[in-house]
Amino acid sequence: MTLTAAPRPVGPSVWDGVSLHRSPRRAPVAVGGTMDPATLVGAYRAGAFPWPSDEPADDATDVPAAAAVASSGATIDGSGDLAPVEAVDGIVSVYGYGATNHPASTDHPASTDHPASTDGQRGSTDSADPAQWGLAEYYRMLRAAVAARRIRHLSPQRPGGYDLPWWSPDPRAVIPAGGVRVSRSLRKRLRGCGWTTSIDEAFVDVVRGCQRDGTSGWITDELLDGYAELHALGWAHSIEVWDGDELVGGMYGVGIGGVFAGESMFHARTDASKIALADFDARFRAGGGVLLDVQLTTEHLISLGARDVPRRDYLAVLAKVRDDDVRLTRDRLPVSRLAPPTS
Repeated sequence: MTLTAAPRPVGPSVWDGVSLHRSPRRAPVAVGGTMDPATLVGAYRAGAFPWPSDEPADDATDVPAAAAVASSGATIDGSGDLAPVEAVDGIVSVYGYGATNHPASTDHPASTDHPASTDGQRGSTDSADPAQWGLAEYYRMLRAAVAARRIRHLSPQRPGGYDLPWWSPDPRAVIPAGGVRVSRSLRKRLRGCGWTTSIDEAFVDVVRGCQRDGTSGWITDELLDGYAELHALGWAHSIEVWDGDELVGGMYGVGIGGVFAGESMFHARTDASKIALADFDARFRAGGGVLLDVQLTTEHLISLGARDVPRRDYLAVLAKVRDDDVRLTRDRLPVSRLAPPTS
């Protein structure tokens, strides 16, 4: 039986020593930086994850003016008029977080066959979606929060770099290892489909599968390259679902010791993403994993076993298990083993 290798060291990062316990609950905890391995690993070890935009920031935005907006407790809507926004613990909410429970987007494993009937995670598509009022206003809000020292900027030498927000939502959506719920209909699929799964056979193909589904605009090429580097270093993993030699679904994410941060899923066949999650959960628990971090709840994920916990509880577990030596079985295995016949 082949196991994944221990991840290789990536060196110091801008996240070293950062505590997110008192960070914004419903806004980015930081912006800027790059998706190099050290920064990505440092963020996940601290409890944050990237959620980039594939469009550049508007460098013409006036930072002092944005700071005035922040201090007034207002934002700028699509017409250029001032409009009230929610403040959470003194933090100006941005990117739709103030009006909803989720940042706006659609696809990130906080949702498997999910938002807009896709797989990924990161979801919510209501009127708070920044697409409704424009990325320029979104970047203006980020600048305002940074100028008011509500959000840290990881790259002060790049003052225009607001297109890479980092999040640590409170509450945090998790599934305890071994806690993925398998419905009766999914058990029937597991017994009869004849599919197999593997770990790390086709990492880039899985990420591209998530990227191609049309709703995962946050999976930029820069993000794909960053996770591919993490994969080469042993930090990021994929699970593939195969029908013969055809890739029909999968999931990828980042392993931080006993916590696995699921990033996104895709399916080309019905239930393939659910099977990816269930199969990964079985391998993760067998390897000593403790917690699947799915980041944001959706009804779909709740049906699969996800629940919200206070961020402080998530960070406490992460600090306790992030240095655990967790190895995953890589071999191709039949998914039917997950639903043995009942006696």
